Amino acid sequence: MNLNDLNKLYDFTGRSVVVTGGTGVLGRVIVEALIGCGASVTLITRSVKKGQDLVAEVKATERAVVVQCDILSSDDLEGARQAVIEKFGRIDCLVNGAGGNRPEATTSDKLSFFDVPQEALRQVFDLNLLGTILPSQVFGKEMAKQGEGVILNISSVSSLLPLTRVVGYSAAKAAINNFTAWLSVYLAREYSPKIRVNAIAPGFFLTDQNRYLLTEEQTGKLSARGQSIIDHTPMARFGEPNDLVGATLWLLSPASSFVTGTVIPIDGGFTAFSGV
Repeated sequence: MNLNDLNKLYDFTGRSVVVTGGTGVLGRVIVEALIGCGASVTLITRSVKKGQDLVAEVKATERAVVVQCDILSSDDLEGARQAVIEKFGRIDCLVNGAGGNRPEATTSDKLSFFDVPQEALRQVFDLNLLGTILPSQVFGKEMAKQGEGVILNISSVSSLLPLTRVVGYSAAKAAINNFTAWLSVYLAREYSPKIRVNAIAPGFFLTDQNRYLLTEEQTGKLSARGQSIIDHTPMARFGEPNDLVGATLWLLSPASSFVTGTVIPIDGGFTAFSGV
């Protein structure tokens, strides 16, 4: 393979990519990278304004569209699918980036596991697991028709080494890993070996959701939990959003054409370290 062929592997010109959760801290760098590599991107979001602001910032109004959608509504997702097909004609990739946690589904000194409310757990399971399965059903069906495509799920290191306290989130992300493997086999065997399904498992990144769990709001210094995480991370730092880009583009591109059913940790060595 020569360098020109290698460069072409990461040229997404003419490829249509659907992204859920693309307006978050981590999702937006994925969107920016895809647009920078020439992709046509559809942002699936509940907040049209956030999506439009992102599109304006990256100056990609011709190759990026925003579709308002509740990812837990099959009817909404079907409407979004139709909008993508009308605009770009096909769906080459799906990035299932939507997810998150709730304080009520997290144990603490004030909340025992035995008192975690069922509704909070259900909301976390639905957002993370169903929020991955349902878009995969709707947008993946187009890939099945085409006989090719790539689905990339967003897991977490908490799925591999369950973290203390985050009982609902860890369980939901672990289920995403299982679903990733299952769907990769199903689509390759039942429809086409050119349809691939993988996941990335980000480690600890400072986001709006966890910033003040890992750092002190007043001083910016590490909290006790943040220090514990850094101590367990061989690279001794939190991830930067751009750290996700390389693995994401690789898994979405033909460069990983023989890779499916995998979960790739992006965690600075967190899951590799035994602690001793």
